[in-house]
Amino acid sequence: MQGGIVYGGLKYQARCITDVSADTDNTSFLAGTVSLKEENEVHFIRLSPYGTELVCEGLFYHPSEIWDLKSCPFDSRIFSTVFTSGETYGASIWEIPELYGQSNAPQLEELVSLKEHASKLKCILWWPRGRHDKVISIDEGNLFLWSIDTSSKTAKVISQESVGMLHRLSGGSWDPHDQNVVATICESWLQCWDLRTMKKANSIENAHFRDVDYNPKKQHIIVTAEDESGIRIWDLRKPKFPMAELPGHVHWTWAVRYNPEYDDLILTAGTDSAVNLLLASTPGSSDSTPESLADYAALRMDPLLHSYSDYEDSVYGIAWSRREPSIFASLSYDGRVVVESVKPYLEKK
Repeated sequence: MQGGIVYGGLKYQARCITDVSADTDNTSFLAGTVSLKEENEVHFIRLSPYGTELVCEGLFYHPSEIWDLKSCPFDSRIFSTVFTSGETYGASIWEIPELYGQSNAPQLEELVSLKEHASKLKCILWWPRGRHDKVISIDEGNLFLWSIDTSSKTAKVISQESVGMLHRLSGGSWDPHDQNVVATICESWLQCWDLRTMKKANSIENAHFRDVDYNPKKQHIIVTAEDESGIRIWDLRKPKFPMAELPGHVHWTWAVRYNPEYDDLILTAGTDSAVNLLLASTPGSSDSTPESLADYAALRMDPLLHSYSDYEDSVYGIAWSRREPSIFASLSYDGRVVVESVKPYLEKK
């Protein structure tokens, strides 16, 4: 692949893109739109075998604006959305119908609807490591753990916890090393939860978090995107100081993702119409975690490998390909999907 490949099939504004990690035969992504007036769409996008073009494998109408979109990690035809219509929010799990060679397929099948939320919904989380019969949903005030049976089309709340009136949750990430731990973020802290008891574990305070992601290779290590401090890497066992601070964006840093295979590669997206590729070699030993501000300052560095700036609008969505970890997709608000390869930078690591 030489240079970025652009998919121009999205007709409306969009914020969400996700890798279809369960598709082991193709490098594919799902993207969803947020049109206020038109019928919204989910596009099933596949990279051609020779990596020269992006092909629409399926276009499906979705009833409302899509604000969160996640692909099921063990079934390529199943995905979840958080959506809104006016002041009403909802969350559902959908199944893509059999295509039979047609790109414009029948209507999506709603498998289950997650209807217990009374507050503004933010996201749905799937455990990233294979088959799991549970999902997590997060609204502004609550964390829900659901048991899902897609074959019988049922969803049951196993447990729920409220964060209280003083905070508003905005997102989270499920620990790939421990299916009993999830990290949630709000305007002033990051909080880890034990899903077995729904009790709070460790936390990081006094930062405005926009996004969080777990290191796929190293347990207890996370990366956060913050309004004022850019990108920070943390060891959750010693949350007083970050392990490293990396450059953010000129404007808000909206999203951050660890590469699924090369865990020292981090991708970020921002409202400055750019996607940044960062090299973040974190210490392998907890002995290197900073114990003081002086130690923390010594770990600051400028690891920017490349900034992709061929966008005309804010970039809200980024997704690494699990099948081909050297490839990522990005989505800007004007509906432009770009797929890039980072292979040239793997040789420089």
